Amino acid sequence: MSNPIKNLTKKEWCLWLGSLFAVITSNMLAGDIDILTLVAMCVGITSLIFAAKGNVWAQIFMIVFSILYGIISWRFRYWGEMITYLGMTLPMAIWSTITWIKNPSSSGKEVEIQKLKPRHIIGIIVFGAATTWIFYFILKILNTPNMVFSTISITTSFLAAALTMLRSSYYALGYASNDIVLIILWALASMENPAYVPVVVNFAIFFFNDMYGFICWKKREAIS
Repeated sequence: MSNPIKNLTKKEWCLWLGSLFAVITSNMLAGDIDILTLVAMCVGITSLIFAAKGNVWAQIFMIVFSILYGIISWRFRYWGEMITYLGMTLPMAIWSTITWIKNPSSSGKEVEIQKLKPRHIIGIIVFGAATTWIFYFILKILNTPNMVFSTISITTSFLAAALTMLRSSYYALGYASNDIVLIILWALASMENPAYVPVVVNFAIFFFNDMYGFICWKKREAIS
């Protein structure tokens, strides 16, 4: 595993530090800083920056983020988010770590990009639909707040994790879609508790980082 920090460009340093600054500032302006949320979001942003580089450390940071975010979701009773990240995103991030390590590019600095085949697409559709259907009833039993968006979040989370595991350049679009859903979910949560406003800002920052990751992977895919 190559050093992810060593390979960052000046643009990526600016994006990383700027994103961290925005997250820290938004949490400070909220007045009541939640250390767990702050740490989780900083870890998440770092994961996205390294993911844009195709570095396996991104998946290791995603494992840590999944645990922290699961705890944050548990505190607000967003059972869907908690179960999704601890029961699906976490194990798939572990699997992705192994997959990325086993499939380095010719340079050895990043993971090799894999183009999706028909069997991959069919598998994603079938397992995505099954996962959404199963989790919907689990969330319903648990009386999860904002059921519609919580269910959609499960679908987008699965797509993002599956595409990451498959080393597809479209993984970032999956996460960007999930970011939009999470912005809505936590905006609804912040109406009940303003302390969650920084989480909304954080996922907006995640969205821009994911889109940057998509651009980076498509550029690398075009020349491979």
